[in-house]
Amino acid sequence: MKLSPPSPQSEIRHPPLQDYCRALAAEEAGLREGGGAPGLERQHKLGRLTARERLAALLDAPADFFELGLWAAHGMYREWGAFPAAGVVTGIGRIAGRTAMLIANDATVKAGAFVPMTCKKILRAQRIAFECALPLVYLVDSAGVFLPMQDEIFPDEDDFGRIFRNNAVLSAAGLPQFAAIMGNCVAGGAYLPVLCDKILMTEGSGLYLAGPSLVKAAIGQEVDSEALGGAAMHAEISGTVDFREKDDAACLARLKNLIGLLPEESSKLQHPGSGESSSPAKQPNDLYSLISPDGRQQYDMRDLLACVIDAGALDEYKADYGKSLVCAYARLGGRAVGIVANQRTRVLSKTAGLQMPGVIYADSADKAARFILDCNQTHLPLIFFQDVSGFMVGKDAEQSGIIRAGAKLVNALSNSTVSKLTVIVGGSYGAGNYALCGKAFDPRFIFAWPTAKYAVMGAAQASDVVYNILARSSATERTPDELAALREQVRQNYVEQADIRYGAARGWVDTIIQPHETRAVLLTALACAARPPPKANFHTGVLQV
Repeated sequence: MKLSPPSPQSEIRHPPLQDYCRALAAEEAGLREGGGAPGLERQHKLGRLTARERLAALLDAPADFFELGLWAAHGMYREWGAFPAAGVVTGIGRIAGRTAMLIANDATVKAGAFVPMTCKKILRAQRIAFECALPLVYLVDSAGVFLPMQDEIFPDEDDFGRIFRNNAVLSAAGLPQFAAIMGNCVAGGAYLPVLCDKILMTEGSGLYLAGPSLVKAAIGQEVDSEALGGAAMHAEISGTVDFREKDDAACLARLKNLIGLLPEESSKLQHPGSGESSSPAKQPNDLYSLISPDGRQQYDMRDLLACVIDAGALDEYKADYGKSLVCAYARLGGRAVGIVANQRTRVLSKTAGLQMPGVIYADSADKAARFILDCNQTHLPLIFFQDVSGFMVGKDAEQSGIIRAGAKLVNALSNSTVSKLTVIVGGSYGAGNYALCGKAFDPRFIFAWPTAKYAVMGAAQASDVVYNILARSSATERTPDELAALREQVRQNYVEQADIRYGAARGWVDTIIQPHETRAVLLTALACAARPPPKANFHTGVLQV
C-alpha cells in the first residue's frame, strides 16, 4: 500500500491517524525486503545468509532489534535504481546479554555497494555508538564504493574515509569493535575490519585492496581470488584475520561467543524501570484520537505526555508563565528526565493576550532556556516534543524581544551537555526546529511520527513565496492557466519535500516510529543514553614495523 501525503484541502479526505500510520508501516515492510527475491536467491546460491538473516541468528531477541535509518536513500538516486535502506542495516540489539550497535551490509542491494547515504548512515550509527558507549559489530559483505557516484562518496569529511577514521577513534576510546567478513570486502572498505579489535572471516569471502581484474589491469599479474585475499591466505600467510570460519553459521556462533566475553551489563542498564511507576496514566493507543494526520487538530500537549511518561510523575515548571511551551520534570520508566514541548492549543498570557498553538513566544523561549540550564545543573537528560510552527512574527513580537529570547534558547541548547532526545510529532518548521533540538543541535536520537513535517515554513506560505518569485522572474508573460499550474506545481514539490519520508531518506531523523511505540522507543533510547561515557585510557605511541 502506498501512503499518500495528507491533502491540504479538507480533513474529510484524510484517513484516520491509525490507518495513515498502518499504511506507512506497510511501506516499511517492503523496505525490509531489501533487493527482494532475486537478491535473496543470489545470496543463498552463494551459500550465504542475507543481512537480516544474519542479524536474526546473532541477536538474543530479533524482535527487539531497534532499527535505525530504515528510510535512508528512499526515493533517491533514481537514475541508478532503488537502494532500499541505503544497502545497509543499522540498529541496536542485544547479543549474549550485551547491548551493541550493529552495522550489516545488505548484499541483496547492488551487492552491498556504498552510495552517499550508505556512508552517512554508517557514520550516524558510529556516532550514536560513541556517544552511548556501545560496542560495535560489523557484518561485512560489500562490493565497496558504487563507482558511478564515486565523486559523492570518496573525498569529503562525511564520506567513506570518515568511517575508517571513526574506527580508530572508537578504538582509542576503548569501545570494542568486532568485524565478521562474510562475503566481499574490497578496495578502501578493506580497512574497516582491519581497524577493528577482532576479525572473523568465512571461507569463500574475499578481503583485498584490489580484486583480480584490477590487479591484472594495474600490474599485469594474474591471480585468483582465493590466493589474492581468501580466508585461508589471510589466516595462514598474511595473519590479518583472527578467526577463520567455515560458513555464516559458524562465524555468527563464534562472534556471539566473543561478544559474550565482554563485561556484563548492570541490571540498571538492562531494566531501567519496573512496577507501577513505569505505567503511563493513559494508554498509548489514546494518541491516535489526539492528533489528526493533517496536523490541524488542536490538543493539549499534557494529554500527549500522559500517554508517554510515568503516571503521576509530571511536575510542570513555571506552569503559569510562557504557556506556549510546556517544560516539566518527569519520570520515564523510573528515570528522571526534563521535558520541553510546545503547546498545541491556544493559551492566554496575562501580558501578551491570546497565543496561538504551535508558536513559540518570547516569554516561553525565556522559560525554556532557563529550564534547560537547570536540567544541565542537575544532570537530567532532556526530551523534546516538536509540533511547532516556529517563532511568533510581527511588530508586537519584535518589540517583545523575540529574537533576543530565541537566541538565548538556542544558546542554552547549543551548550547543553546532558543527553538529548527529540520526537517530532507534527510540524517541525523553521527556527522552531532549531529551538526544540533539531538535528543540527546534536540530539542523541531523533525520532518522528508518520505525521511529521520537516520544512523551513508551512506549504501554503512557502508555495506562495516561491510562486511569486518564479512568476516575477519569468521572461515572458504567463497566462492565468499557466500561473495556476505553476502555483500547483510549486505546492506539490513543497508538500513532497516536507513529507517526513523525504527527510528520513536523507538522515534528518533516525527512524520513523508509530505513535503508540513512543514510550517504548524512548525507554530504549534512554537506556542507551544513560550508559557511562567511554574512558579513553588506552593509546598507542609509534607503531613498530
